[in-house]
Amino acid sequence: MLGMSLLSFLILTFIGAVVAATYHYVIRYRFLEGNDALVGKLIVGWVGAWLGSPVLGHWLWKVENVYIVPAILGAIATIHLTILTGKALAKLASMRPAVTEEKKEEIRPAKPVVAA
Repeated sequence: MLGMSLLSFLILTFIGAVVAATYHYVIRYRFLEGNDALVGKLIVGWVGAWLGSPVLGHWLWKVENVYIVPAILGAIATIHLTILTGKALAKLASMRPAVTEEKKEEIRPAKPVVAA
């Protein structure tokens, strides 16, 4: 059966929430402000915790099919990289030269030549 138990989901949610709250309130490493940013970090942290064991390995403590240390490290890595990517893209966007209007030369009709 593919899937995860409710307890595994709750453990990953708890890990993601703790890492997200630590980044948002303790370290104050942010790209966006407010509760939306915290919820976004929680979601990204959950995904990172879920991917932690398959990517980093199966080691140390296991609770309900969740390896705790790789899950914590995965949550930290994904939250940090998400914020870092946002900051890098914002800096890149601010470095772009502003679009300037081209100077348009006004074409004036020539004065008629008067024969003397």
